[in-house]
Amino acid sequence: MGNFVLEKLRQNGPGMTTMSLPRGRNLLHTMPTSTGYDIQTSKEYSWDGRKRGQTPFTVLQHTISGHGNLRYEDKHYRIGEGEAMLVLVPHNHRYWLEDGGRWEFFWISMNGEEALRLHRSVMAVTGPVLHLKPRTVETLADCCLRMMEGEGETPGAASALAYRAAMALYDDVFAGTYSDATQASPMAPVIRHILNNLQSDLSVDELAGVAGLSRAHFSRVFTATEGRPPSEYVLAERMRRAAKLLAVNTEISVKEVATLTGFSDPNYFSKVFRRFFGASPTEFRTTGMYATQTIGTDR
Repeated sequence: MGNFVLEKLRQNGPGMTTMSLPRGRNLLHTMPTSTGYDIQTSKEYSWDGRKRGQTPFTVLQHTISGHGNLRYEDKHYRIGEGEAMLVLVPHNHRYWLEDGGRWEFFWISMNGEEALRLHRSVMAVTGPVLHLKPRTVETLADCCLRMMEGEGETPGAASALAYRAAMALYDDVFAGTYSDATQASPMAPVIRHILNNLQSDLSVDELAGVAGLSRAHFSRVFTATEGRPPSEYVLAERMRRAAKLLAVNTEISVKEVATLTGFSDPNYFSKVFRRFFGASPTEFRTTGMYATQTIGTDR
């Protein structure tokens, strides 16, 4: 992609797009709330993470030029050219521009259970300041530009773009480090078993047996160390595998993807996939937005 997308974003000038969140039972796991490109020169630019409402969301903001300030809990950061910040709301932080300063940036804000989980995982490793690879920056800028140009008009399309951005960030931070992190976890044998057997049943009893623990004790330990119950972890990994298969292996059918990710009923697989991503497997595949380099390699 080179610098083409980032330069196009800049050439279009400052702008912002907001998205309406689906309500009721049709909540999406990854959903952008706003995105845009801006150049701030006013000291009035200031955001307090404790005064932006109680609905959880994240802000990923990449600095193109100039710099801004971030106070995250009790530490001060100066966010300069080529650096990004990632913050959660509501939270004890503030970012602002000092008098006489200039801050050029683009941002993507997200809501949804999976977006929040992924971003919390990233922040646990990096903290609130990130140094992203140029390819990742271009991918994020591309998602921002697409949404600003209207590609996220429907909730499913907007969710797909947000998921692409979230996974590009995830791969930037964790590609090459996941193996070490997995080895350090007390649940490492169980996680390896899950990842090697996503096409199988993977009951909690089976996983407890791999860990050598009772079902009840295993569930407590797994949830404490991995941040979610075993069944939810397995489902998230099935969906992650399915998304990669749909994007990378375009020659295999949705039915085959269902089988490879542990679903005997393709219709049920499609129903779960839609609930997770806000789009059917076919819609997800035909968006044309998931290049191999942004999805990454499987674990």
